[in-house]
Amino acid sequence: MTEQARGIEDTPNERAQRLLRTLIDCYVRDGQPVGSRTLSRESGLSLSSATIRNVLADLEEHGFVSSPHTSAGRVPTDKGYRFFVNTLLRFQPPDMAEIAELRRSLELRAGDPKALVTAASQLVSSLTHLAGVVTVPRETHSALSQIEFLGLSGNRVLAILVVNSREVQNRVLQLDRHFTADELRRAATYLNGQFRGQEMADVRARLVTQLQETREQMNRLMMDAITLAQRAFAAEPGEHAADMVVAGETNLMGIAELSNVGRLRRLFDAFSEKHDILHLLDQSLHADGVQIFIGHESGYTILDDCSVVAAPYTQDDRVVGVLGVIGPTRMAYERVIPLVDIVARMLGSALNLRD
Repeated sequence: MTEQARGIEDTPNERAQRLLRTLIDCYVRDGQPVGSRTLSRESGLSLSSATIRNVLADLEEHGFVSSPHTSAGRVPTDKGYRFFVNTLLRFQPPDMAEIAELRRSLELRAGDPKALVTAASQLVSSLTHLAGVVTVPRETHSALSQIEFLGLSGNRVLAILVVNSREVQNRVLQLDRHFTADELRRAATYLNGQFRGQEMADVRARLVTQLQETREQMNRLMMDAITLAQRAFAAEPGEHAADMVVAGETNLMGIAELSNVGRLRRLFDAFSEKHDILHLLDQSLHADGVQIFIGHESGYTILDDCSVVAAPYTQDDRVVGVLGVIGPTRMAYERVIPLVDIVARMLGSALNLRD
């Protein structure tokens, strides 16, 4: 579970915690500010309305609830939700029948990563009635098989990279000087000897660190090879840019807190442009389990009225993407959190299945 927002200044006592949990349960269920009479009836505590009002006043003073101007009832704040999620939540995971159906739906698409991601996004959306988002799997294995160079006009060189023994990538390099055919051949021979079979990410790392650190000890051949390699192995714009699949964003149109036309337009623009949401999801790539961003915690104004529940998923024991749900802060966390966790794990398992 996320370690976010531990800085709760005060911890409510047991009675206040029970009333806060009841208040949040009622507000998530009904979407209406919760008053003392409702709390007296729903909490099971033998407390007078006056006592409950005093407890609510304390919770409001410490920032766990607030009072809308149009009602005498209270609603949870981001701080209240955070305390609820970290301390009071009782998870309601999917039942065995739901789990079996989830697994079957994903395993039917094993062997097609894009279809799997689309199905996973649709599944979490349909089960939560919120927006499901899944980042497309990043390449887990990209090893250099061979590199060759071909001289072109105007100090340009064509770099031909063979990756994973089958994928051919051609890149035109604009260099500061002319390289002869013999120089290009010798540089390719040196680089193939040094890097053949290594992951592309590892090749880039070595070029930036180890080889640059010993630059003063390099001979002319090594200098030529490194000059060419640094250009050839540089990531091209958009080459490793993440992408995501979104499903069920129209579910958000029926949620009162998000129904303002201007707010919905900005939120849908964020889904369309993807950049901010992808950046937020990327924060969960190396997380230990489910991450929850409540309201202002996301750092993006457009998501101030939303919560994002996200979990990384793996392929071949490597994290390759993130699965999540976006909805209002008034969401059923007890169901959404375990569901996101389970579907992320199942997506990883399905990606590991081979035809």
